[in-house]
Amino acid sequence: MSKRTYFSLPIRKIYSIFSKSSSRSKEAVRNIIISLTAKGISILSNLLVVPLTINYVNPTRYGIWITLSSVIGWIAFFDLGLGNGFRNKFAEAKAQGNMLLARKYLSTTYFSIGAIVAFLYVILFVANRFLDWPSILHVDPSYLEELRLVFAILSAFFCFNMVVSIFSTMLTADQKIGYSSLILGIGQLLSLVAVFILTRTTKGTLTNLATYYAGVPCLVMLGASLIGYSLPQYRDMRPGLKYVDTRLVKNILNLGLQFFVIYMCLLVIFQVMNVIITRELGPEAATEYNIAYKYFGILHMVMMIVISPFWSAFTDAFTKKDYSWMKSIIRKLEYCWLACLGSGLLMLLISSLFYDIWIGDSVKVKFSLSCAVLLYSLAQILGAIYMQMINGIGTVRIQMTAYVVFALISIPLMVLSCRMFGIVGIVVVPSVVYLVQALLGKIQLHKLMNNTATGIWIK
Repeated sequence: MSKRTYFSLPIRKIYSIFSKSSSRSKEAVRNIIISLTAKGISILSNLLVVPLTINYVNPTRYGIWITLSSVIGWIAFFDLGLGNGFRNKFAEAKAQGNMLLARKYLSTTYFSIGAIVAFLYVILFVANRFLDWPSILHVDPSYLEELRLVFAILSAFFCFNMVVSIFSTMLTADQKIGYSSLILGIGQLLSLVAVFILTRTTKGTLTNLATYYAGVPCLVMLGASLIGYSLPQYRDMRPGLKYVDTRLVKNILNLGLQFFVIYMCLLVIFQVMNVIITRELGPEAATEYNIAYKYFGILHMVMMIVISPFWSAFTDAFTKKDYSWMKSIIRKLEYCWLACLGSGLLMLLISSLFYDIWIGDSVKVKFSLSCAVLLYSLAQILGAIYMQMINGIGTVRIQMTAYVVFALISIPLMVLSCRMFGIVGIVVVPSVVYLVQALLGKIQLHKLMNNTATGIWIK
């Protein structure tokens, strides 16, 4: 059996599981097929960009880059949940056939997020002049001016991307997540090309890396938005000031604020990991962790291709009370998780060889860390199966409550685990969080699909 055939079998199995079902499932399969192509581009780009950037700026600077990028990435969580709230409300409006309302939700979301981003960037611009980045990241003071410039560049592009990415969210809400993934994949591929050109034409600096690696995807998304809204399918959805209805903000925020709290907790629990690793163990340890995470993260990326189309599909199905279809999809996604478990164990067995081919001798990843990151990825996937479906339904109060509890204890727990067990200890904490959420999510979905949910289970 050829290597190509061996790795294509799980994908073919996934297709066969979902294609023999309703039109809603077949639409999801079409999105999965397109997303697989897009994510294949993204995975390849992510794998190739790591050795390029490490060699371009050296392992220590790469660890700083990863950590600072994670910090800047937090900006995306400060849309007050409007993006996810819009996604559900847009899908509900389309399921009810109210296209004018859907267009108003789209225009209002552009207006609201644009206002938030403008205010946020002013705060970031001012704060950047007072933040002592070398002290925050525990790196040499000589990095101060460079890190301030990098922070300014990254924050500008991330803020701009929050606005232009609403088009991508609209595609996802319209059950066209495959096209959204394709746009993102093209952006990442062109970023890889930009970094490659940098390695051949310029001296390695974090400033160059920030400008081109973060800037190119923004320009791609802007171009896709302009083209998309000119197409016949979305011309009638084109946002405009006359369609902005501030009364709809409350509807979006009722659900969106719950998503905002969830993502703030995710920020505390997961995104702060790189900061803790850098502070406690140094930038090189952050590099080691991110290499293992990118490798085993392939499992998560592939499964999210399968899972993501069902968020908006569940919004549609729950609105129409199609519970039998929802139960069928959950069972099929659980079978897919078992396939991921087998694939993950195979990846673990060949991990050392893969790292040697991929990274070479510049960074060594311990086998124990690979085991811990595999557990993390599998727990993340299992939690995502139930959480994505619940997100589509919009009953996220249980999820939000659990994340709040974990967020309150996660930072001291991760620091303690890191000091006791090293980098492996810190990875175990988020793994436990996802496993608990998976259990709660499975119970809640069972209640929702059997009409037995009451109280907090249906909020």
